[in-house]
Amino acid sequence: MGHSAALWDRSELRFQGLNGIEQVALRVPRGASARVSLHGGQVTSWRNERGEELLFTSSKNKIWSIDNDPPSLSPNDSNGKVFVDLLLKPSEDELKCWPHCFEFRLRVSLSMDGDLTLISRIRNINGRPFNFSIAYHTYFSVSDISEIRIEGLETLDYLDNLKQRQRFTEQGDAITFESEVDRIYLGTPNVVAILDHEKKRTFVIRKGGLPDMVVWNPWEKKTKSMADLGDEEYKQMLCVDVAAIERPITLKPGKNGLVAWNSLLFLPAIAAIILIISWESSERKKLSISTKVFWMG
Repeated sequence: MGHSAALWDRSELRFQGLNGIEQVALRVPRGASARVSLHGGQVTSWRNERGEELLFTSSKNKIWSIDNDPPSLSPNDSNGKVFVDLLLKPSEDELKCWPHCFEFRLRVSLSMDGDLTLISRIRNINGRPFNFSIAYHTYFSVSDISEIRIEGLETLDYLDNLKQRQRFTEQGDAITFESEVDRIYLGTPNVVAILDHEKKRTFVIRKGGLPDMVVWNPWEKKTKSMADLGDEEYKQMLCVDVAAIERPITLKPGKNGLVAWNSLLFLPAIAAIILIISWESSERKKLSISTKVFWMG
């Protein structure tokens, strides 16, 4: 699928990344910024107003490169929120593999305070229902995984992917990490916090429309078998996905069956975000993009 874009007096926001892949830069006057790749609809960078990178990107990841000098705002820009709208539609070839027509709209926005929000809208324009699962696949940059706590998921049931998805109940007062973790927490609250004591900062995840949350860190042994992750890099990353996995979503014809959102806040004052859609055919589809960029003053 090809892509096209229309910019509203903000041509400086669109540029070629270091790897030649077209990207859009979002930046607010206080200095917080984000970058969205037009290949895959991925948020490849998120920086706070001090310029600190909040996203984890492996040194072995040759697909995405983070530019340390994002385009600046025009001097005439006023305070407000900046966002980019992405649109996915299946191509004729893709419809032959998975015969369901749909529209997937994703908005990525950056607030004045540097909060990053993703809003998904999926519409079935097919003549019959279809099922799908969805996850905001988020990698947070942390100081040391052994010093991290996740609060808000205690006492919840989860499916353990390391034990053939057996169901367990979380017993601790917070989630901490001493070995590999790969779990799907069920019926999760709309606010969850990641506490990084060493860096004295907290990530707050707010969500709506999606019931599950995946927590994953590969730890030392599995990391060494992963080609796109350095042997020691598991210590600086934590994956927390807002998702709908246990029960796939059924979307009826002509219906906007899913409006979901995921907002990431950095305290005081993340993570590359990859939106993965799993369809009935078990195919994974990337977002091929038609974009519009607006400035709201």
